[in-house]
Amino acid sequence: MQGFRIRCAVALVAALAALIGCAAGGGERDGAAAAGGRFSIAMIPDTQNMVDYKHQKANGFPFDAREMFLQQLRWVADHTQPRGGEIAFVTSVGDNWQHQSLAIDPEHAARGFELLENPFLAGEIGPRAETRSVEMPAVKAGWELVAATGVPFGVAPGNHDYDAMWSDARYRPVSDPRKIDMTRATLGLLHVGGLENFRQVFGADTPFFRGKPWYVASYAGGTSSAQTFTAGGYTFLHFSFEMSPVDAVLEWASQVIAEHPGLPTIVSTHDFLSAKGERKAVSIIDLAAADPAHNGAEDMWREFLSRHDQIFLVLCGHQHGQARRVDANARGHEVHQILADFQDRGQSALDAGVPPVRERGNAPVAIGDGWFRLMSFDTAAPVPRIEVRSYSAHYGAFSTELPGYAAWYKAHEDPQLGDAEFLGEDDFTLALPDFRARFGPPR
Repeated sequence: MQGFRIRCAVALVAALAALIGCAAGGGERDGAAAAGGRFSIAMIPDTQNMVDYKHQKANGFPFDAREMFLQQLRWVADHTQPRGGEIAFVTSVGDNWQHQSLAIDPEHAARGFELLENPFLAGEIGPRAETRSVEMPAVKAGWELVAATGVPFGVAPGNHDYDAMWSDARYRPVSDPRKIDMTRATLGLLHVGGLENFRQVFGADTPFFRGKPWYVASYAGGTSSAQTFTAGGYTFLHFSFEMSPVDAVLEWASQVIAEHPGLPTIVSTHDFLSAKGERKAVSIIDLAAADPAHNGAEDMWREFLSRHDQIFLVLCGHQHGQARRVDANARGHEVHQILADFQDRGQSALDAGVPPVRERGNAPVAIGDGWFRLMSFDTAAPVPRIEVRSYSAHYGAFSTELPGYAAWYKAHEDPQLGDAEFLGEDDFTLALPDFRARFGPPR
């Protein structure tokens, strides 16, 4: 019900904004707004299942799912502004690869954290040699396609991108598998640590970012970072945050904002919204619960996001599905928050003859099917807006162009919605009625 109210509120804001824009007449369209224009941001969520070593021919899978990931980023690269397209910036919201390379990282071990051998998660977490030999190279190759265009981009780390992910010994699972309900009380609590693997691929000193004028700041060698890009008559500031960032990250980001006053600002981070549109972590992987040094989503909102009036958009993945909400910040201005995580989608596996998984409620093998978000800004409109659409490079189509879209995905993502409502979760428009009041006219 809360998600429904959020969708209705957003729709009402958009309708009122459009009405106000029409009443204003053509003066703004003929004046400053004409200096703006259209551009897009590509938002890449949770590619882990496409590059998972278990989903490749060498491991007995019927196709190389990493080719779907490469196809995805190749499409993005081909539609960037340097190659004649509209994409001015690309962001990943984390979980770039699937597995880890350590059982527990040295820093957490030194602090007294202990791992527990969790029989229910033995096949899902823990070190794999293929992390570095298969998964990380595939991710690097994909982003090299984007980097070759010269378009600015940012990559945030998700929980799977940490060197270690383990079951915390303080939270023991139940012994009876019939009692597992995917909560901390029955399955235990996961924790993560170490980002050396991430720095190796996406660190500030890698060829991706070293010497790039648009890569304006980094924290801890690039585990969190800041970029700028210019499009639609504005220069934008963008942050890629580590998951559930600690206070020092937010203090660093506040300083970066102070050094870039007045720029419309976007934040990408891994875990922020639930599929119900709540700022709430998954029970079994809540970093703030595992270690109070981390800031949960509400902490981030209260202590950082709502306090900086430049921030107007927050993007996240991690929690399977789609959601969005809009809240007023401390100055009364709108902050749009958008979740997209398509990693559980597996129609491509069904197409290849891979049977559904009984343990997952007969859901298909999770691949991701090449879906990502294309967010098209129009700063020249009477009321600036963002048109959000979902595209699969694998199927070569937007969600609204596939007759079977709802039949493929709705039952395992949002079964209570009608087909049209479900499509509306992946194809919608956000009005930005206070954008010019906050950031001035486009130049």
